[in-house]
Amino acid sequence: MKQLDTSSIRFSKPVNEKLEKLALGFKRSKKELFTQMVDYFYRSKKDPSDFGDEVLKRELSSGISRIISFIKQQEKDFLLPSYTDVGLLKVAMAQSNDKLTKIDTHLTRESEVNTALLKNTKSIIGGIRVLINHQRQKDELKEQFSELLEYYIHSREEMGWTTANAKKEQLIEHVRQSLNNM
Repeated sequence: MKQLDTSSIRFSKPVNEKLEKLALGFKRSKKELFTQMVDYFYRSKKDPSDFGDEVLKRELSSGISRIISFIKQQEKDFLLPSYTDVGLLKVAMAQSNDKLTKIDTHLTRESEVNTALLKNTKSIIGGIRVLINHQRQKDELKEQFSELLEYYIHSREEMGWTTANAKKEQLIEHVRQSLNNM
């Protein structure tokens, strides 16, 4: 009995062997595999005799391989040296930060020392000012005493031998009073 929806195709034994291998590989019957192949070509509108798809796939694959190798070469040429340089820069920055920290610590200590020296210098300058004032007072006292002595000597010489003792006593009292006022 012949089925109405069935048609037959004749093909050579080598093609039959290939079809059987494909069917076994995909775990389908030859009829089911053939039906799916026809549906595939019908939907995709591909020509099975056109190997352009396969060639196109190979060309795309080789193009992708070339692009990947180009990118890898770029990595070797540019990115890896950049990463190396960045690593060196990090090390240099860390060393610079250490040096800057040491400099900061040193400057802080120097600032403290300078502050102490400034305080001591101000104290010394204050002491020198006091000494200068004392010296000035001493010089003024010397000058006043010198004037008083000159006055006494001059007055005593003017008195002579005949001058009364009262006048001499008055001169001595005046000189003593002047000394006390200094």
